[in-house]
Amino acid sequence: MIPTSSRALGFACLALFIACIPAANWMIGNVGTKCVPDGPCLLPVAPGLMAPSGVLTIGLALVLRDLVQRHLGRLWAVGAIFWGAALSAALAPPALVIASTVAFLLSELADFAVYTPLQERGLVLAVLASSTVGLAVDSVLFLWLAFGSLEFLAGQIVGKGWMVLLALPVVHWLRKVAP
Repeated sequence: MIPTSSRALGFACLALFIACIPAANWMIGNVGTKCVPDGPCLLPVAPGLMAPSGVLTIGLALVLRDLVQRHLGRLWAVGAIFWGAALSAALAPPALVIASTVAFLLSELADFAVYTPLQERGLVLAVLASSTVGLAVDSVLFLWLAFGSLEFLAGQIVGKGWMVLLALPVVHWLRKVAP
């Protein structure tokens, strides 16, 4: 049985995870220092490196999915992945529906596949490793399916990586607060 405080944290992470999906879909068309005609809005993620703005929330979603699994269990995590894919399909701009849905679904399943066996060795290690795999899968699939190009791949990986790295101290703290 999962303690009540851990379940409450799990449901909070689930709500934030679900919120990342509409946020990413909105950001990609509305937030950026440069918006490409018939393409994404871009943000700088490192000197000379741009990425579609949705990378910020997708990087965070990978970490939140791991926390949902930790605090609510595998079934909740798998349910969140499929619910998130359906939500992504419903909310993505028409030109990005397939790319958004497929990239989200497969990257989150890859994250799940890596996180699940590693979580017993350590939460922070499992989140870092699974998020790294998930962000790579998401980046390649989304860019290729959406734009037929991997032009922004480095920016996608760096942008999502920043969000994962920024979340790791919080994950470490949560491990102590809600074991």
